Amino acid sequence: MKTAPLTPQQRSAQEAQKRYGKPEAGWRARMYGVIFEAETRAGRAFDLVLIAAILISVTVVVLSSVASVAARYGQWLVALEWFFTFLFTVEYLARLSCLQHPVRYARSFFGIIDLLAIVPTYIGLLLPGAHVLIDVRILRLLRMFRILKLTSYVHEYTMLGRALLASRRKILIFLSVVMMIVFLLGTVMYVVEGSQNGFTSIPTSIYWAISTMTTVGFGDITPKTDIGRTIASMMMLLGWGILAVPTGIISAEMTVQRGGRQQVGRRCPGCGERDIDDDANFCKHCGDSLPLP
Repeated sequence: MKTAPLTPQQRSAQEAQKRYGKPEAGWRARMYGVIFEAETRAGRAFDLVLIAAILISVTVVVLSSVASVAARYGQWLVALEWFFTFLFTVEYLARLSCLQHPVRYARSFFGIIDLLAIVPTYIGLLLPGAHVLIDVRILRLLRMFRILKLTSYVHEYTMLGRALLASRRKILIFLSVVMMIVFLLGTVMYVVEGSQNGFTSIPTSIYWAISTMTTVGFGDITPKTDIGRTIASMMMLLGWGILAVPTGIISAEMTVQRGGRQQVGRRCPGCGERDIDDDANFCKHCGDSLPLP
């Protein structure tokens, strides 16, 4: 009898169980079910509360950067900041305590993000003169990493990450071609326009070529000659076409991730072959190790 395909939440739970280890029984097993298994009622409630806390805490950080708001509600903002720091600290310690391999989680992407969400506030407490060593804006920037905690609750983020990983070679080749075009046309503009028109060096001309190719056009450097304007016009038209290329590459990979995965099998990130068995650990074409399905 053919089993039903796993949901994204179930696949994520299985990956976490394999990597970090689920306790067999006791309070750690129950806590693991609440924190890492979103299919349960308690797990869904935990995720919703944590998502709300992340959004509110980020809002607090944003409001604290507004001088008029900070002057009027500064004490409340500080109190809320410490409340959310304590909440995320408890959550971080709870995640580590209910795993059989807590070091693996602490060294993972989400473990590092969880740590960055609480460290800045403690730095300001332990180092009262931190403004001399670390600008307070850096601490606010690190606190904004809390928004990245949301990526563990939305499956589409994982799908986008897999699509980017699968298309990394195509994107790198595309970027290398763009850099060659920018370098060559920037050098040509340095020769055509010269320093008298603002193109004082090849790096400056390449900077102009990048801003022109991306259709940004800051206007700080502009061509003055007819030949230079012709080249600039060609680059701007070329930029419209270039911007569509990576979008098509990533969209095609996301289509494969969304609809074609069950039909054509898993895809090897090394050689790109798609007819990989679901239970395979290594690619049968190139021998590379495969990520967890």
